[in-house]
Amino acid sequence: MKKSLIIFISFIIFASIGIIYGRSLNYPDLRLWEFENILLISIGIPFLFILPKANLKFIDRNKLTAKQEIFIPTCIGIIFGLLDLLVIEFILPHARHTSLPPYTQPFPYSIFLYFSGALEIELFYRLIPIAIILFAFNKFKEGKYFNQAFFVAAILTSIREPLEQMPGGPGWFIVYSLITGFAMNYLQAYFFKTQSFISSLSIRLGHYLIWHVLNGIVIHYMVL
Repeated sequence: MKKSLIIFISFIIFASIGIIYGRSLNYPDLRLWEFENILLISIGIPFLFILPKANLKFIDRNKLTAKQEIFIPTCIGIIFGLLDLLVIEFILPHARHTSLPPYTQPFPYSIFLYFSGALEIELFYRLIPIAIILFAFNKFKEGKYFNQAFFVAAILTSIREPLEQMPGGPGWFIVYSLITGFAMNYLQAYFFKTQSFISSLSIRLGHYLIWHVLNGIVIHYMVL
């Protein structure tokens, strides 16, 4: 638990540095976090104590290697990021970029912003709801319906983001977005249950590394 708290607090510190750094920049349409966002993600701290009672882990370096817990999940996220990059930037028709699109930010600020954003999404779309549900069902009838509860929680938390971010455009692109969005989120829920929250977060960070950060670098320095 001590290790989990130290890592979580280091995440909060990193996000706070990003806020200070962002405020020092003079860039048009810069997306800025506020310190209220730090208070928001701090809500996750009490749930770290619930995870063991829900048969979940924040980090598991006792049974898992760094390759299993971080590297492989990150590579899975990178695959989803490359798919989005291919489909949206090279297949889907769009006008030539004349400025950074809203899904990118100037580098290296983008590292801070999208890490913070990934943490926030994983807390409120994954850690908190799944932890609450599994904690309750782990107590209910001695965990008789624990696996069924996870399946329902995984489905519900996995469909939320694709539905909230459903794009416009051709029908095939809407279908693509729903399928890949659900698939990535469900894999994150699976890795959260079978490995750790860090594994789930690593998948999203791998996706963001390609789609938000690397894509922003390419557009900023090679397209504009």
